[in-house]
Amino acid sequence: MPAAVPGSATAQPAPAGSASASLLSLYRPDSGRAGAGFDEMQADDGSVRSHYRRFMEALEGLSPAEREMRFGKAEQYLREAGVFYRAGLDGRERLWPLAFPPLVIEAGEWRALEAGLRQRADYLERLLGDLYGERRLVRDGVLPGWLLGANPEFLRPLADQAASGRPLLRFVAVDLGRGPDGQWRVLADRTQAPSGAGFALENRVATARAFPDLAKALQVRRLAGFFGRFRETLNSLNGTGGARVGLLTPGPLNETYFEHSYLARYLGFHLLEGGDLVVHDDEAKIRTVDGLRSVRVLWRRLDADYADPLELYSRSRIGTPGLVRAIRAGSLDLVNALGSGILETPAFAAYEDAMAEALTGGPLRLRAVETRWGAGSSDNDIAQAPDWRFAPSLPLPSSPRAVPDAETLRQAFAARSADVVAIRQLALSTVPVFADDRLEPRPVTMRVFLARGEGGWDVMPGGFARTADGPRGDTMAIAAGGRTIDVWVSGEREEAPVTLLGAPAGPHFLRRLPGSLPSRAADNLFWLGRYAERTEAAARLWRSAIERAGTQEEPSPIDLARTALLAQSGVGSAKAGETVDTAAGLRDLAATAFGIASRIRDRFSPDGWRVLAEIVALLDEAIAAPVDRDDAVLASRVLTRLAGFSGLVHENMYQFSGWRFLECGRRLERAMATANAAAAFLEAAGDGVYEALLDFTDSRITYRRRFSVELSPETVVDLAILDPLNPRSLTYQITAMRGVIATLPGNLAGESLDKASRRAARLLVRVQTADPGEVDAAFLTRIARDTCDISDLLTERYFAVGPQGEIERFGAE
Repeated sequence: MPAAVPGSATAQPAPAGSASASLLSLYRPDSGRAGAGFDEMQADDGSVRSHYRRFMEALEGLSPAEREMRFGKAEQYLREAGVFYRAGLDGRERLWPLAFPPLVIEAGEWRALEAGLRQRADYLERLLGDLYGERRLVRDGVLPGWLLGANPEFLRPLADQAASGRPLLRFVAVDLGRGPDGQWRVLADRTQAPSGAGFALENRVATARAFPDLAKALQVRRLAGFFGRFRETLNSLNGTGGARVGLLTPGPLNETYFEHSYLARYLGFHLLEGGDLVVHDDEAKIRTVDGLRSVRVLWRRLDADYADPLELYSRSRIGTPGLVRAIRAGSLDLVNALGSGILETPAFAAYEDAMAEALTGGPLRLRAVETRWGAGSSDNDIAQAPDWRFAPSLPLPSSPRAVPDAETLRQAFAARSADVVAIRQLALSTVPVFADDRLEPRPVTMRVFLARGEGGWDVMPGGFARTADGPRGDTMAIAAGGRTIDVWVSGEREEAPVTLLGAPAGPHFLRRLPGSLPSRAADNLFWLGRYAERTEAAARLWRSAIERAGTQEEPSPIDLARTALLAQSGVGSAKAGETVDTAAGLRDLAATAFGIASRIRDRFSPDGWRVLAEIVALLDEAIAAPVDRDDAVLASRVLTRLAGFSGLVHENMYQFSGWRFLECGRRLERAMATANAAAAFLEAAGDGVYEALLDFTDSRITYRRRFSVELSPETVVDLAILDPLNPRSLTYQITAMRGVIATLPGNLAGESLDKASRRAARLLVRVQTADPGEVDAAFLTRIARDTCDISDLLTERYFAVGPQGEIERFGAE
């Protein structure tokens, strides 16, 4: 029998006038819905179920202000941690919509659920093995052959992959809903690339921030142990060769990219995109700044068809050519295997009972909602029944295709089309959710996760629940306005804290350096440094232009040079009479830096990411209200935050390969910007040249402290351009850049210099031996051109080299 919650026999009604009366007095589980449903908190007689009672009494003991304060702590954590999802056509990031209170499940009920979930996962594993193995179900007539032969998720290049004997399924999610009878039903199996586990973990952290005392009092079971055991399983598959496990993501435009980066950082996996990999000699390799490095296990988070454009979906631009070849050679394990998405076929539910009997010898405890396949159904009344919905019978193919509307699907089912299934709609149970400081009943579904280890299937003690934004449950999807709540499983004893920080491997601690940095990550870090500096240079020029505009004088040659520099940076316009909003251009530069930082969230400080997000938000707010803003104050606020970003990079970031590429980008961009600005100012000549140069290099105070108030060309040029002790001077940037390049991978002291190192060394000698009298526009323009060339040489060596070049340069392992 399907698992059900304990009845209300152990729950006592809240006495009138008691602490539980005020919140619950307005709570009506059946409001807005036809018929009596099942409510997770309240029994049919109005009593509070026993496992909810303590939580609700604690909530009642809080004033509305204190409740809002606690909810605010959770929201603050989500905002500071940058927990987001993408939704809508604009692809904008939106804050994770966490609601309260959590869904609470009693320990005894959870044990029954666990047993049913393990049985179902075992059934799914056997089913996948049969479909990619002997295919007995089709041969014996249990499953119609059309559902396999016409299925876009049946990958023919891997049709016999089960013959290897290795499990094809290692991570599963199951969507559950509870009907009016209190029984849990399976709404969907998620086997392609199950999402939500990372969000479940973040839900737990945020909810625990709001209610730490209640989580402890209810002995809520912890989630970290589940992730730790899953990591151990993948590491054991990886062997002892020193290679790291990779998490394969579609990229930052995916709606759940935050979860991918979060899990990679949490579990210590490489976050990889298809372009990070190359298949050489039937082995998958990671493109790193140290050359090609082996990867043997990938936790796959992109759909199977997109994984290999050579043998699967040829139009994929996010896959790795030859990946299927590496799988067939046995050198690469994917979790889950390519083709596992076939288990998500809606029509399979119509034959679930027969398939479970054939594969496991008995019925499933957790059964799917009632489903009929159009070609296999003889019930003519279903097409007209109001409690059935209609859907495509097979998973949608990778190639874009419009989904028929509901009426077209209904008519197709009535015509007994093989392309359509009918699914009986389940009147979902409700859960209390706070809305406007009162509890409202909302339909709820729960996604639970299982991971396969050596001893069988392990169930995460909790999950990821979604609630509708209204009583009917029409918009359960988060992208459509639904919300999410944590799932608390009551424990029978307090669990000890679990950490994923590994214990020392031996009796003595040994410090080890981080592993090789993927070339894509290095490229992004390099350009993050460049765009952060580019934003700062533009903001500094803009502030100077605003201050000059306040004098109401005619534009001088220096003013025109500054305007031209702003136009070159993409922030302003050099056309006479054309008016542009400089804040909008500055926002575009900041948004580019923020976008790059978002691509490498597994390697970048959340605080640094948040500072860049604040700059974009600050400029967005200013652009929306241009009439009342003070542009000089706005530019200063941007510069202040960029100074904070630089401090975080310098003080908080581990100073190894990733930091070195970011620092190299910063120094190179600042050197280029300083050389270009100084050349433009010196070429413009006239009054204000040296004031402009000191202002751009932020050296006014230093100059006044070291020299007289009067400005002389020699002293200004020396301080702003040639002084190696001035952290804003051109020479300082080139010195720092040369030092960082010398520490990049492959550059060893005593060996011949590579092209970028040689060019940087010559450039450094030129500025170190220059005299202020030699520094003119031509001198500075040549330096700016050299920094561009150094950027190209670094790109050629570390970021844009093809696999053959990498093998020639570093050698294959």
